[in-house]
Amino acid sequence: MSAAIVARARACIGARFRPQGRNIAEGLDCVGLAAIACDVPAPARDYALRGGDGDRIAAGLAAAGLIPVPWPEALPGDVLLVEAGPAQAHLLVLTDVGFVHADAGLRRVVETPGRPPWPVLGAWRGT
Repeated sequence: MSAAIVARARACIGARFRPQGRNIAEGLDCVGLAAIACDVPAPARDYALRGGDGDRIAAGLAAAGLIPVPWPEALPGDVLLVEAGPAQAHLLVLTDVGFVHADAGLRRVVETPGRPPWPVLGAWRGT
């Protein structure tokens, strides 16, 4: 499962960043990217871009069938919830060399080498 999640996340690399975007052709945000990577339906677009509620996001990941795992035990293909800024939740997909995420600053989906630079709030694994 993890190899497939990484492959689907990498297939999104280069897609433009679009707030609340849900498909590669029109653009993706971190939620859209995670949904494609995990092959689950993306949730409704009824969330704020700032002031994300970590508990609500965690509940959404669980509802999508992902199971929580301890962050130190996270593996490629796992989805991380990080705090990218004050009250700014962000999802990313771990890979064997770093992580894939929808980078608002670069305005596209990218794979960044290394460990995420943000505090990790939780990790989830596809089933």
